[in-house]
Formats: sequence, structure tokens, C-alpha cells
Amino acid sequence: MASVNNKPILKASDIADELRDNVFDITLEALANFEMERDIAGSIKKQLDVKYGNTWHVIVGKNFGSYVTHEKGHFMYFYVGTLAFLVFKTA
Repeated sequence: MASVNNKPILKASDIADELRDNVFDITLEALANFEMERDIAGSIKKQLDVKYGNTWHVIVGKNFGSYVTHEKGHFMYFYVGTLAFLVFKTA
């Protein structure tokens, strides 16, 4: 999987800086604790749901397409190493 030493590279976002940084921290923690993309995504989602309320969605992978509707101020797309992360909240 992606090295936890890799710095997240933000590609698209409408999220506040503090929330963005928290998502990055949660993501790096998940990468340190899990290897499977499904488990990484599940860990990130669970932590976001607890910390910021339901309903967060997390997609992790090397090759995927998406078209999503999200709550304003709660969307980010970024990379850590070779893995892409799509994180967003719906109302």
C-alpha cells in the first residue's frame, strides 16, 4: 500500500483548512494500521462519522471514476502515494 511517509497531495477541495488537515491525519493513521483499501476507507469513514457527524463517504483506490453530490464545504479529493482518496459528506 501507500507509504505512510508520503505527504497527501490535494487535487480538489471545498473544505475548510482545519477539517482538511484532520482528514489528512485520519488518513495517514488508517494507512499505518491497514493494508486493504476497503479497510482503509472504512476506518476513515468511521472516524469522520464519530468526529463530524454522519454521513461521510470514503472511496480509496488506484483506479476509479466518480460523480457525486456532496454537502457544501465537505468534499476533498487527494492522493497519498499511488492511492487516490475521495472523501465527502452528504446531507
